[in-house]
Amino acid sequence: MEISRIQLEKFMQQVAELAAITTLVKAGLLRPYLKKSEAFNIYGRKNIERWLEQGLITPRKDGDHSAAWRLDRVELETIARAISIYYCLPP
Repeated sequence: MEISRIQLEKFMQQVAELAAITTLVKAGLLRPYLKKSEAFNIYGRKNIERWLEQGLITPRKDGDHSAAWRLDRVELETIARAISIYYCLPP
């Protein structure tokens, strides 16, 4: 398998953007968690539901029965970008 220059550039861009988001979260400039509805809007409802089913992301609850779910922003970005990279690479 040989990776073209364009594919390598796309890969590096995804990695750099993920590193930037991780840094912003750790610096407190981005919220570390998203509400489930926010994640649906950003990544798509079907994607979030599939990732939850597959155990790729872990929902967190603050309280008991009626507490809202939170999803880790870095975890979501990592999965989304890994899928994007996977489809950029040759078979």
